[in-house]
Amino acid sequence: MQPCLRKLLRDLQFSFFCHSGAEAIEACLKFARLATGRRKIVAMQNAHHGKTLGALSASGRAVYKQPFEPLLDWFVAVPFGETNALAQVVDRDTAAVLLEPVQGEAGVIVPPDEFLPKVREICDSVGALLIADEVQTGLGRTGKNFAVEHWQVVPDLMALAKSLGGGVMPLGAAVGTEKVFTSLFENPLLHSSTLGGNPLACAAGIAALKVLREEGLAERAAELGEKFLSMLGQIASDRSDIVREVRGKGLLIGVEFHSERDALRAMVGMVKQRILVAYTQNNPKVVRFEPPLVITMAQLERVADAFAKTLAT
Repeated sequence: MQPCLRKLLRDLQFSFFCHSGAEAIEACLKFARLATGRRKIVAMQNAHHGKTLGALSASGRAVYKQPFEPLLDWFVAVPFGETNALAQVVDRDTAAVLLEPVQGEAGVIVPPDEFLPKVREICDSVGALLIADEVQTGLGRTGKNFAVEHWQVVPDLMALAKSLGGGVMPLGAAVGTEKVFTSLFENPLLHSSTLGGNPLACAAGIAALKVLREEGLAERAAELGEKFLSMLGQIASDRSDIVREVRGKGLLIGVEFHSERDALRAMVGMVKQRILVAYTQNNPKVVRFEPPLVITMAQLERVADAFAKTLAT
């Protein structure tokens, strides 16, 4: 077991179970404020954390926010990946910094290698907590069990969902350290969820974690993702007139086009070949490839062939 994963499993001992990623984020925000006695949350520009009120307040695209304004006013947003901007706003009034290790709905934005370690350092310098939103990136997707492992960073709170339920059950979790959860010990009913932690959803979660471990899906995603990223990059290089960049980690890959129209045409072209790709909510110029972690190399080759045919039309 890698040292960072060992530390993650040792330090993040407590879990609050819920139904979705947005609900897991809401729990993390409340727990951070309760544990620190502070209000301010520093989030990242163009982030996506969900569409409930607190999660939406921390998110980035105006089209989803404006109909519900005014939103919560204790959020501050800074550019993702820029530590100087972050250091200027994180202070002793800050409860937590909230971020996705790799921004998903922003278009699969991978930060500079020094970013997450520096965020951890900035948080520690003022006693603020670090919340990692691993709803999209967690449980093998980026080639690690958790994306923060790429940068050897352990957060104070982590939000999980989506693949936690194995793709069949709604299951989310806010996972944190004892220091954070201690503030709930005297009155655990300060935060609750009607069906959170129900036996059926948790049974699916246990089965999903078992498969992840026994079949080495994180390691598999790293190996296949590297090959698939290279394949897509080679195909896109021949159509640099419409494709700006191919980027990603593991089996979380984004293809950014020069225009929304070209991205939409590419999505339609893939669907016509019976292959589903993902719309990117905060950056419609990006088409995301997020295949099941059990996908085979032969299937990835078929996807790459379909992508090449799509770009050729």
